[in-house]
Amino acid sequence: MNKLLLTFILLWPPLSSAAALPRSEPVPGGVAAIPLSVGESNPAPAAYYNGQRVLVLRDQERWLALVGIPLSTKPGRQTLRVKSGAKTFTQRFTVQAKSYPSQHLTITDKRKVTPSREDLLRIERETGEINAALATWSDTPDVEMDFIPPAGGPLSSAFGLRRFFNGEARKPHSGLDFAAPLGAPVAAPAPGTVIRVGDYFFNGNTVFLSHGQGLVTLYSHLSRIDVRKGQHVQRGETLGAVGMSGRATGAHLHWGVSLNGALVDPALFLPETAR
Repeated sequence: MNKLLLTFILLWPPLSSAAALPRSEPVPGGVAAIPLSVGESNPAPAAYYNGQRVLVLRDQERWLALVGIPLSTKPGRQTLRVKSGAKTFTQRFTVQAKSYPSQHLTITDKRKVTPSREDLLRIERETGEINAALATWSDTPDVEMDFIPPAGGPLSSAFGLRRFFNGEARKPHSGLDFAAPLGAPVAAPAPGTVIRVGDYFFNGNTVFLSHGQGLVTLYSHLSRIDVRKGQHVQRGETLGAVGMSGRATGAHLHWGVSLNGALVDPALFLPETAR
């Protein structure tokens, strides 16, 4: 492990047991923590949102569903389908409204703003690969969510920003950016398995980690990838190095978190001191 990264991890304040869960914020791009009305049933119940299975864990004496809410979700009542043994029922929860600010960026590589026909074919193919990785599910009973930041340096672009490249509207920012220097180490925030690595048109060199039960994280714009598909990594283990591959205006780490296939705000998974 890189010595500077190891020092950063060792100096990071210890996490309390309350920090093992993401902060519940039931908004578009947020996470809803929903206690399930199943008592102390065993084995664990299964829960589904928009046809996708969601993460369920034991929280003291109750079962809790952690639901990732897509940025495109309209505020209002939502339905969670729950299956416990032979019983199937629904639970309601409410998504609240949230406004995200705008960000205007200038990209010198015009192809990254207006791709060519060949680029569009590549982007379509890569979008399918990325969506498949984000939809990965594994029946991991204990999912570790006491995340550490994957990189040093200050946070730059926040999640959910409504983005404009060279004055043209594009998709909102789907992750959290760290303004780390070129070549700085990028670490796994929690134990996981590498499910895909690749070089993508927009994301550049990217690593995808599965942490279990539909919780997937990704690390983009890397200058170097140090892991391989199928490799299991521990918290703090180096995944690669900060770069500016793909569509980037400078060296930084783009960190994404996907829950039941929905990209959500990674800051919800970090201790308050890191947000």
